[in-house]
Amino acid sequence: MKTATRFMVETVAYKGGYVWSYTADLKRRWGELEAKPTMIWVQPPGTGTMGHLFLDAYHATGDEYYYQAAERAAEALIWGQHPSGGWHYMIDFGGEASLKDWYATYGQNAWRMEEFQHYWGNATFDDAGTSEAMQFLLRLYVEKRDPKWKPALDKAVNFVLESQYPMGGWPQRYPLKNEFSHHGKPDYTSFVTFNDDVAGENIKFLVMVYQALGDTRALDAVRRAMDSFIVTQQGQPQPAWGLQYTPGDLKPVGARTYEPTALTTHTTANNVSQLMNFYELTGDTKYLARVGEALDWLDKVKLKTPRPDGRTHPTYIEIGTDRPIYVHRRGSNVVNGEYYWDYSDQKTLAHYGAWRKIDVAKLRARYEALKTSDPAQVSKDSPLKAKGLVPLPKYFATRDLETSDLNIKAQKGTAVTADAAAKLVAGLNAQGYWPTPLVATSHPYAGATPPAKADKDYSTTHVGDETDTSPYPTDKPEMGISTGAYVQNMTTLIDYLDQAR
Repeated sequence: MKTATRFMVETVAYKGGYVWSYTADLKRRWGELEAKPTMIWVQPPGTGTMGHLFLDAYHATGDEYYYQAAERAAEALIWGQHPSGGWHYMIDFGGEASLKDWYATYGQNAWRMEEFQHYWGNATFDDAGTSEAMQFLLRLYVEKRDPKWKPALDKAVNFVLESQYPMGGWPQRYPLKNEFSHHGKPDYTSFVTFNDDVAGENIKFLVMVYQALGDTRALDAVRRAMDSFIVTQQGQPQPAWGLQYTPGDLKPVGARTYEPTALTTHTTANNVSQLMNFYELTGDTKYLARVGEALDWLDKVKLKTPRPDGRTHPTYIEIGTDRPIYVHRRGSNVVNGEYYWDYSDQKTLAHYGAWRKIDVAKLRARYEALKTSDPAQVSKDSPLKAKGLVPLPKYFATRDLETSDLNIKAQKGTAVTADAAAKLVAGLNAQGYWPTPLVATSHPYAGATPPAKADKDYSTTHVGDETDTSPYPTDKPEMGISTGAYVQNMTTLIDYLDQAR
């Protein structure tokens, strides 16, 4: 563990921060897109995830080296914290001019990555980057109550509180901007957002703020946020949810051009699960009141026959008809490319799932059990009802923590055999890292105007022509350095240490 960590901290890190993947010679690096040498990634599994892992390793070993590595990750995040208190997908130590140049080259030419085609200059809740950074700073502060972390943590808490809409939800980006009308659609970043569990992640953080700091401001914000799930559930005969909602009249609305205005089955399933979490946190039966309706709707719109990969539901359902709708594309790049939808399930997108695997029976079993439960008993250990401060979980990295799990400790990891641990130890190379196939790559920025006409059919590929800088899976991956693999392998070894005790 120490060997692998020294390599990441002392050889791979840039000013204490990390991206997702590196070639073995460290000459190329990626986050979700190709990164400049001066860039680090905030979006998981980036710098915040690494900070969590270092704290986990510190808890498992007591070795101050890991705590110092966590401090370096925190310093990198704080350097790039937006003045409003949140974070962007990435941080560029080259400064704003360098970041704008990246947007004008790699970002602007990533055909399917519309969130990178414009530089807003604000912070984002998308993809849990801000959430993970905030949670990590909170953990670091409460570890030793070192006051040097408190100003950045306070800014982050205020960011979540100030950006919340009165109805309880959050925009995707803040401070609000309405400047990127794209492909005939309005700027979506001010929409009330459920996509990528924006609301759920913010609720998780605010619950942590209350349980670890006793900040009572979080209570009202959490209540309003939980109620936003109730307010945005549609009425019969479609008691479901969309990915986003217009802030004024709270109507479902699309965002990126491959996210049409529709109801979404995976968002509905996630929101149902969250409502049951909220009941366990509060004991308030209003959060269960319409769960059954949503589950019935999910049963109604499921595929007659599951897909060969086990997926059970279309992703998008047309408002008013319950017909599945499917998204397609034509063209080859940001200039000539176009997304559109119809009712055909043929030639769907490779980079965005047309179907989802949803276990409605499992959700329904949990719902039926909660319906007959004693609300006071269910919520008796909730951090929202604690009389004093509640310790945060011991481990975070790679743990799937729901808000209802944030009590005394995290869920235990799966059992790790001695053979599995020994295999990981033996798998470290002489340099000190686990060689990993880099299955994702991208085209280098071509520096030329993308062609006005497509040279072939890219309707079912992850990437377009040679000018498209979007990431794509390669069938000839080179071996390199993976931040995600490091985190997962370290977590396995941490679990093994815990078992050995």
